[in-house]
Amino acid sequence: MKVTIVLTSHDELGDTGRKTGFWLEELAAPYYRFVDAGHEVVLASPAGGRPPLDPASNEPDFRTDDTRRFEADPVATAALANTVRLDSVTAADADAVFYPGGHGPLWDLAEDRDSVRLIEDTLRAGKPVSLVCHAPGVLRHVVDEDGAPLVSGRRVTGFANSEEAAVGLVDIVPFLVEDELTRLGGDYSQGDDWASYVVQDGLLITGQNPASSAAAADALIARVAA
Repeated sequence: MKVTIVLTSHDELGDTGRKTGFWLEELAAPYYRFVDAGHEVVLASPAGGRPPLDPASNEPDFRTDDTRRFEADPVATAALANTVRLDSVTAADADAVFYPGGHGPLWDLAEDRDSVRLIEDTLRAGKPVSLVCHAPGVLRHVVDEDGAPLVSGRRVTGFANSEEAAVGLVDIVPFLVEDELTRLGGDYSQGDDWASYVVQDGLLITGQNPASSAAAADALIARVAA
């Protein structure tokens, strides 16, 4: 199995002067789920090269065995430093696509036509897509074959309003993931704040928060194998 992992290239947290990007745990945990299962992983981002890491995700309280392993892994760090450009990626390149979160995707990937194309083409090819935490917000412009919002009528989850409030960014982000998925007609549900919670609806797999990243990757692996 080959998996394309799509990361943000956006590093500004609104007009706060603070930095954002991708959330390290949401890359590292799935990466090792895939690699340890013997699967090939390719990292992509809109700008290519090294995507921005949300500095908060590498603070001591958020480091995990997977994040420490990733940072000490020369193969993983080389792949991160040299992500391929998203506009060069097609659905034919992999068996599945995975999107880590972090706040960055709400600014760039949510509006990126190459991202929309990749998700639509992957699903229409009968291949699964998994998105975790803020990354389900990337679905906002994705449509089904009839032109309706992809999430309309589908069971989905993503970073909850209560979790965004807890990190104090409700008035900073361009939109709230929970609200956007609901606005688009998604059947949104959530688990406890900060606890692992994954929802699968056919080929679409969504995870609520960083704690859901490994389980979302496991669900992707299982869906490809089904």
